[in-house]
Amino acid sequence: MIKNYVYILFSETLDQFYIGESIDIEERIKEHNSGFYKNAFTSKVNDWTLFLKIVCKERVQARKIETHIKSMKSKKYINDLKDYPKIIVRLKQRY
Repeated sequence: MIKNYVYILFSETLDQFYIGESIDIEERIKEHNSGFYKNAFTSKVNDWTLFLKIVCKERVQARKIETHIKSMKSKKYINDLKDYPKIIVRLKQRY
């Protein structure tokens, strides 16, 4: 079974997060840091590091969780996801 992930990257330079989904996080981080996505938000800098990953059972679930996290528009919420793993458990149950 292929694992799907929601990943959250952090840039020290921008002091900002980026949320995405993928089946290969390591490759995706390399792409973000290499400028592969020319016009994307992540192309501004090349210091993206993995802040958090969430393993999902399927891509549909990953996309829904990604959308939910983006809709929160909150650094505090993203930090809470890391500090309080029960939030992630509830997200997986919900989606």
